[in-house]
Amino acid sequence: MATRREELVSVAARLFAERGYHGTSMADLAEAMGVQKGSLYSLTGSKQELLVLVTREGAVAFHGALDAVPEDDEAPLERIRRALRGHLAVVAAQVDAATVFTREWRFLEEPERTAFRAERRRYEERWGDLLREAAERGALRSDLDVPAAVLLVLSAANWAYTWIRPGADTDALADRFFVILLDGVRGYATRPA
Repeated sequence: MATRREELVSVAARLFAERGYHGTSMADLAEAMGVQKGSLYSLTGSKQELLVLVTREGAVAFHGALDAVPEDDEAPLERIRRALRGHLAVVAAQVDAATVFTREWRFLEEPERTAFRAERRRYEERWGDLLREAAERGALRSDLDVPAAVLLVLSAANWAYTWIRPGADTDALADRFFVILLDGVRGYATRPA
């Protein structure tokens, strides 16, 4: 059973996702919680504190999805496929938090903004490690532009919050993305002129 504070963080994620951080007031949060505005301050110090908590939860969830990818001798492409599955599963399961994580983090105040950027960078670096390892082991092209590949993968996956449908089979979707990323959109049926 969620505590009232956890409930408030969830409500804040929903309202920040729907209305934006600046479009959500403490009065809106109080109304959504069914309490007086003054009562919110027993659960949180500020709206900014709620934004920090929502973005942190998003970071924890995305890193957790990567943590679940086995680091043993599993084929490097399988590790990438599992990482993509995990990322899309986080977006689908926590679409409000994923929306805030992707879009509203810009409104974090210092030092939280710097800490958030560091966590995002660390996540991107972990993806870079997956892709680099696959290239080094011969599973991907040896001249792969890893930073560009990370941007491509995460740009597509991060924006899933805008189009993913409730109940979507994120594993099947991730597998389709994976095939397109691996084989490209050009395919092998035609030869260059």
